Amino acid sequence: MTRPRHLEKRSLSLAGHRTSVALEPAFWAVLDEAARRRRLPLAALVAEIDAARSDPALPLASALRLFALAEAQRR
Repeated sequence: MTRPRHLEKRSLSLAGHRTSVALEPAFWAVLDEAARRRRLPLAALVAEIDAARSDPALPLASALRLFALAEAQRR
């Protein structure tokens, strides 16, 4: 299965293992900015979002999109 061309895939290390997440560039931009404002590496911010998921069945990509939407509304 090929991923859509409009998605940007990034690899991160979470809880000691490598994972990849594909998101639209606009979501990555919001996440990058949120990490910069918090003075955290992007991987640390993603790890916080990952750990805060109340439903482990919620895909990480979905949790990141929801976080980015909430961040964008706060601006």
